[in-house]
Amino acid sequence: MAEKGPITSPLADAERDITAKSLQATLVDLVDLHLVAKQAHWNVVGSDFRSVHLHLDELVSSAREFADSVAERAAAIGVPPDARAGTVAESSGVPEFESGWRQDRDVIEAIVEILGKLIRRLRARIDETDKTDLVTQDLLISVAAKLEEAHWMWQAKLSGS
Repeated sequence: MAEKGPITSPLADAERDITAKSLQATLVDLVDLHLVAKQAHWNVVGSDFRSVHLHLDELVSSAREFADSVAERAAAIGVPPDARAGTVAESSGVPEFESGWRQDRDVIEAIVEILGKLIRRLRARIDETDKTDLVTQDLLISVAAKLEEAHWMWQAKLSGS
């Protein structure tokens, strides 16, 4: 059960707790996505460097914006969001991204895999919030739509190469 704090929730305790778990899990995934995309951004090399480098910056910006919206939704239902480094490292579902220089195609393949996994996790949370909080579900649906669009665009980079 979420602790009582200075912000009251519009949700009953049980609904708030289920919704809070979905929001918290989404938050850490999005913060980690931002970190992984930035790591890739700094370390991508290859003939398609510039395109991938710039596309990664777009993903970083989107992940930051989504994370902020998710964290603010958690706060709005009376749950303090937690995106501390230790929390993210401990609970993120983002696949590990290898350190060091990475060829552009390897980066693209990794981002496609990461986005695919995050979308699957997010869709499960959309289902979880169907009965607990439609406002949160709507937010998660909008994040999923944007991540699915990004997933398509990253996959398109692999076509014909």
